[in-house]
Amino acid sequence: MMKYLMIGAACCAGTFALADGTHSHAGAVISDENTQTVAAFDILKAHVHREGRVITFHMTANGAAGTATPEATGDFAGSSIWAYVWPTTLDPATVGFEGDTGILALAATNHPDFDDTPLYDENIDGDTGNDGAHWHSHWVVLVENHDCGPGTLAVRDIPEGETPKMPATWPGVPMFLDSPGYTPTFDGPQISINVVLAAADAEQIDTASYDGVTAALRVNADLHAPLACVTDVFDVASGDLSLPGRVD
Repeated sequence: MMKYLMIGAACCAGTFALADGTHSHAGAVISDENTQTVAAFDILKAHVHREGRVITFHMTANGAAGTATPEATGDFAGSSIWAYVWPTTLDPATVGFEGDTGILALAATNHPDFDDTPLYDENIDGDTGNDGAHWHSHWVVLVENHDCGPGTLAVRDIPEGETPKMPATWPGVPMFLDSPGYTPTFDGPQISINVVLAAADAEQIDTASYDGVTAALRVNADLHAPLACVTDVFDVASGDLSLPGRVD
């Protein structure tokens, strides 16, 4: 499945039971250590669990999660985005996008050259427009886009003149990206994001599957479609993006 995001590093995935903290990670995707990957992005485990309407997306890295970030370039065009990503089989309509439009993924991102969360002040300095270098969350819809390179993924663009359905917290950018304001939490090698959905939508995740990915994206230098392409895949928990994870 989605072989265009396979990586050459040796990985090992599984869905066997683990104990970690207060939750049983029975459906987690397990990955072997990869010494060729920066430790902060070397995935050892990806896991999703639900308690009522609260869904926790969790990832364990081989090093201190969140400590590696891209360097600022001073320009939006050509700038880098680094991310922890949970691709899912959920329909994008679950969180308010136009339905059946690609791969719905939750992401924690860091990009010091621009801010795409205009409703939130992540660094609590009274300015909602200078927080890109702080880790923050997005829902994104990913699609294969050959303009980024053969078999490469990109965030789905919104062509000029089209008005697809977007979530209420869509920041107005011309692509399928939502800024819901869920705060990523870091604790040593762990990163987690708590998501709250309506009861009916939350229950949909019980039959969904997922994976864990760490990756870099780049804003196209000409600011033309596609606006943001995946340029580097640091690690894929399953090794082949087969989305084997099951919600606990």
